[in-house]
Amino acid sequence: MLLLKKISGHTKMRDNIISIGKEVIKLELNSLKKLNSNIGSSFEKIVRTILNCKKGKIIISGVGKSGIIAKKWSATLSSTGTPSFFLDASNASHGDLGQITSNDIVILISLSGQSEELKNIIQFVSRNKNIKLIGITSRKDSLLFKNADLKFLLPNVKEAGPGNIVPTSSTTVQIALGDAIAITCMKHKKFGKLDFKKFHPSGSLSIKLKTVEDIMLVGNKIPFVKESVSMKTALKNITKKGLGVLVVKNIKNLTTGILTDGDLKRLSNIDHNFQNYKIKKVMKKNPISVEKNMLAAQALSIMNTKKITSLCVHQNNKKNKTIGFLHIHNILDANIT
Repeated sequence: MLLLKKISGHTKMRDNIISIGKEVIKLELNSLKKLNSNIGSSFEKIVRTILNCKKGKIIISGVGKSGIIAKKWSATLSSTGTPSFFLDASNASHGDLGQITSNDIVILISLSGQSEELKNIIQFVSRNKNIKLIGITSRKDSLLFKNADLKFLLPNVKEAGPGNIVPTSSTTVQIALGDAIAITCMKHKKFGKLDFKKFHPSGSLSIKLKTVEDIMLVGNKIPFVKESVSMKTALKNITKKGLGVLVVKNIKNLTTGILTDGDLKRLSNIDHNFQNYKIKKVMKKNPISVEKNMLAAQALSIMNTKKITSLCVHQNNKKNKTIGFLHIHNILDANIT
């Protein structure tokens, strides 16, 4: 009987924990739906203003949880092609207001729009007509909303947890709005994967963004051989290069074929005199070549699909002009999966 009570109690506790978790997610999803309904002309004006900021800086500030989110906004904008920095609201009143200059855009995030720490920033910016103030708040009657040149009214949302006091749904909405602004700016600037890669040279994200050009073999390391050489010479070259493959080119230095050690094994089983042939006669024509800016992970996918271990590399649309060579070992050494 005691064991049954313990099991029953454990089950109830488990169900209660799961139920609370789901309720939190449900509330935050509802908040995001409200935010989605608010994306309109004010959002468009804010994005246009940021895109048109050529001479000044994008400065973002907030207090408490909104301050943490302001840092997130700044980091996301900067990493997606819109340089910006976070201004600590408390330090702003002790000299850091000097970081704000003409032609800047100041974005203040505050749920109440009444935070004491923001008042000095609002006052300072309001005195300079050449500085744009963007207010992100949920109250129309707030100091921030009334003084902002551009404003975005956050939806009134129900916070998760007892008493509707824990910043949860409201912070989710703020984060989502920042992401929406950053990605919209990113797309309008045509800021692509290669641009994004420049700002992420380290970590797992850097590995995902590595291109074929980053890891390919170049120059004398490419296993080139003239199509006029004999198979006997080809055998020596394939052993010397140590890649198990040769890239064949003609007198115009255009790639015409490829030969692998697997091809050699098959030839030796068919014709014992194959060494007397010219490589041009036995090579595979039109080898698979990829553009140098292709993601290395995509190149690996091609290898797996085609069941091959190497690729020629070209630039632009010149597929018969090999500028690099990618072997499966290069991909593995770069930890690309």
